[in-house]
Amino acid sequence: MLQGKKIAVVMPAFNEATTIGEVICSLPDYIDTIIVGDNGSTDDTASIARSQGATVINAPQRGYGSACLAALSHLQDNPPDIVSFIDADGSDNPEHFTTLITPLIENNSDICISSRVRGKVEPGALTFTQRLGNRLVTGLINLKWKQQFTDIGPLRAITWKALTALEMEDTDYGWTVEMQVKALQHEYRIEEIPVSYRRRQGGKSKISGSIKTSLQAGKKMLFWVYTIKVQ
Repeated sequence: MLQGKKIAVVMPAFNEATTIGEVICSLPDYIDTIIVGDNGSTDDTASIARSQGATVINAPQRGYGSACLAALSHLQDNPPDIVSFIDADGSDNPEHFTTLITPLIENNSDICISSRVRGKVEPGALTFTQRLGNRLVTGLINLKWKQQFTDIGPLRAITWKALTALEMEDTDYGWTVEMQVKALQHEYRIEEIPVSYRRRQGGKSKISGSIKTSLQAGKKMLFWVYTIKVQ
């Protein structure tokens, strides 16, 4: 716990055996529960995660959102106060966890989102396609909702109460955007935190490594931007 608040970490993963153990070991000691949504890995991702104390939940339907939803379903029986999301490839820096969570603990925010754009990005960590897509999606969100977002970063934290009310449903590439625009629709207090961002520490990207997949991800993100209505 941190200041009396129960903290859970959700980590979607697919064939991240080379990195997931180190990511779990790098998480702060105050984390109460680590749930890995295993997206049908064919390597040792699940066994390594378990060996480091994580609970592994099978999410056979392929997709980032599917893995997150499976992990959250497991948490429903004993919900935390705050849920954080982090990628299993080592690109997100766990050192930012306390900064990300503190506004929620102090009841100053409902959701905190990492901004790689406002922070320090290691050379090669974000491809040109990722940067372009990120700028397009955040630009459209800002135009529609009159906001000043700079990123849709995967490292984020949200209160369980707020997350439950969002009724998340995206099973693949639109997960982060769905959360962001639904939070706007609910008029939640949203804070953007500058973070450092690294190249993935091993394995292969499931999105940025393919132009086709990147286009599919962009299409799904735009779907959520235009689907969720301004109140």
